[in-house]
This record gives sequence, structure tokens and C-alpha cells, in this order.
Amino acid sequence: MFCPECGSMLRPKDKGGKRILQCSCGFTKALGKEDHAELTEKLAKGKKIEVIENVETHPKIKATCGKCGHKIAYYWTQQTRGADEPETRFFKCTECSYTWREYS
Repeated sequence: MFCPECGSMLRPKDKGGKRILQCSCGFTKALGKEDHAELTEKLAKGKKIEVIENVETHPKIKATCGKCGHKIAYYWTQQTRGADEPETRFFKCTECSYTWREYS
């Protein structure tokens, strides 16, 4: 269910022992028996959600893995030391998932 005022999704909350739907803009709606039955029915009919594990979102780069010798790795940088020092580059092998770092 969505807020009629701003269009955001209404979230269920308990207020004074009653179940209500509340929006981040402040709009609230009391849950009636018909609303509760409708929500329960929608949840019961809901599709299963497929969970994919180990999805990498980092870009790939040519780098040789020190463990298996594979030539492609994921790449990201992170500031691990002081702001006046260069950031640390991290690599993760696409083949064996070995992770290593490189300092500049």
C-alpha cells in the first residue's frame, strides 16, 4: 500500500496496541479487518524471492593472483591510512576469491 499524499510505501507499526500503516511524511492509516485480510492474502500469493549469493559489483582488471596465477581480479580502493597518504588498492581473484592489497 502506498501513501496517497506523497506516494511512498506505507509501513506497518504498532501504536497504542493497534496496528497502523505509517508513511515517512507523517500520514497514518488505521488497519481495518478488510485491509489486514487483503495484506495477508497478498503475502500468501507472493512469489518466492531468489537470493543470489556472492554477487560481485566491483570492476575487473588485469592482475595476477599470487595464489592460483589467474590473470583477472576484481578491483577497489579504500582509504586505510591518513588522509595525506594514498589509498590502498584491493584485489580479489575472480577464480579462487583470494584477496590481496597493494600499497602505493
